[in-house]
Amino acid sequence: MEILGYAASIIIGLSLGLIGGGGSILTLPILVYLFKVEPEIATSYSLFIVGITSLVGAFKNYKNGNIQFKPSLYFSIPSVILVLVVRKILLPKIPDYLFNIGSMEVTKNLLLMMVFAILMVFASASMIKKRHVATVNVNIHPVQLLGIGAAVGMVTGFLGAGGGFLIIPALIYFAGLSMKQAIGTSLVIIAINSLIGFGSDMVTGFTVNYTLLLSVSALAIVGMFIGTVLSKKIKDEKLKPIFGWFVLVMGLYIIVKELIH
Repeated sequence: MEILGYAASIIIGLSLGLIGGGGSILTLPILVYLFKVEPEIATSYSLFIVGITSLVGAFKNYKNGNIQFKPSLYFSIPSVILVLVVRKILLPKIPDYLFNIGSMEVTKNLLLMMVFAILMVFASASMIKKRHVATVNVNIHPVQLLGIGAAVGMVTGFLGAGGGFLIIPALIYFAGLSMKQAIGTSLVIIAINSLIGFGSDMVTGFTVNYTLLLSVSALAIVGMFIGTVLSKKIKDEKLKPIFGWFVLVMGLYIIVKELIH
């Protein structure tokens, strides 16, 4: 299973490089099911893996002139605040045991995985559905960007997911960015949120399996480089539906597995 996990780690970066999102939503299930990491710890590991991979991708996009810092600032401020609030205040207050539904015991770990799976299903729908992107508008709508930034911060804080599937459409419609600019700028936002979130977890001094963390991160970065090269040759509108169906199947698998566990 670990060999499969290392192979799947490349897909994390591959997706981020190709379409600017989606890969982060696979990180948690890869860590939990293939590397047998506890879900709550896996959210912390996911923050580092997604953050460092996105940082590498953001640097490459910066060199290509695809990053807009003003919209990323609107997004990042509420996102970072919500990430820290969730990880330092809300998440620790959720008890390990929550309640029973019949004979099924609902735990904190089960709740995390089920919410994540539902998020995967919704994310897959946005990838599968063909969207007509309106003509790029130069006007920036700060209120909308601040609001969606806060929502992304909640997602990142609770689940360790970057939220690229929310960030990219918001940057296109509310910041007037082109698709390439939205992808590059989203990687900056994901990197900031994820690495600050992981840093806040490190303050608590939890034990980290650095061999696993650095190995998965290195493979994800390799995938990022491959994805960046392929993105110049393959249109992302062809890849998104394929990846969307894959994410949908994964989300449904997690729901079924957790319910019959």
